[in-house]
Amino acid sequence: MTDDARAKRTQTLATAAKAKSQAKTAAAEKAIRTLVKRGEPITFQAVQREAAVSHAFLYNHPDLRGRIERLRAQARPVPAPAPAADAQSTLVLALTSQITRLKKQHREEVQALRDALEQAHGESLDLRRELARRGGTAAAPQ
Repeated sequence: MTDDARAKRTQTLATAAKAKSQAKTAAAEKAIRTLVKRGEPITFQAVQREAAVSHAFLYNHPDLRGRIERLRAQARPVPAPAPAADAQSTLVLALTSQITRLKKQHREEVQALRDALEQAHGESLDLRRELARRGGTAAAPQ
């Protein structure tokens, strides 16, 4: 292939690539307008589906990317404070208080069980010693 033929072929491919890119850009812009008219949220995925272009194409074109990001941000409503926020706060406080009370009750019950077990061990030891003193078969622990 001669240099002239190679240059002509390269020029033809570049022209075709440019035309394809322009067609995709036009399709994406049309998709954005269509989505706006329908009142649908403007997202990269929605534009990609509507225009039949790739996410990479949209992200790699700064004009399209900026436009989609702006429209997406405009469509998001600013979240208002939840009307039940006070009720939720009250519920959280009530549950926290209940948990604190139950933890204290649990600690007290565990301590009472430990005390009872300690007393039972002491009584058992006393009984085994008394049995050994009387000459029983059980040997007293040391």
